[in-house]
Amino acid sequence: MTAGNEVVTCIGQEKYRTEVVAGGQTLVVDEPGADGGAGDAPTPYDLLLGSIGACTAMTLRMYADRKGWPLEGVTVRLRQSRSHAKDCVDCSTKHVGLQQIERELEMQGPLTDEQRERLTQIADRCPVKQTLERGITVVAAQTV
Repeated sequence: MTAGNEVVTCIGQEKYRTEVVAGGQTLVVDEPGADGGAGDAPTPYDLLLGSIGACTAMTLRMYADRKGWPLEGVTVRLRQSRSHAKDCVDCSTKHVGLQQIERELEMQGPLTDEQRERLTQIADRCPVKQTLERGITVVAAQTV
């Protein structure tokens, strides 16, 4: 593997409960109860949305701070309607996954209309969003 950020995921025998270790922190990921999981943790799609939302909020914070704009806070709401478990049923024969994510921005602070409009444009420059829109390739490394 090439140098860079490394994220490690481990699954045991607790059905779909998976631990994700990143940045020295451990997150638990699971499937909803209706899909055979315990339903007590975010799903893989939830984490994807969370990554886009966090990146969007950070991008807006960085831009507003550089401009000296009075952005007091940002809430990013993201929605999608795919089911990871249902996608996996046909994933060996069909292309599956999200086709569209709906994003809603709520910016707090005494911003002008022009500042809000510019920040809305800047939200589309979130690096995670841009990476997904361009498409990525997951390269299989040697299996141990």
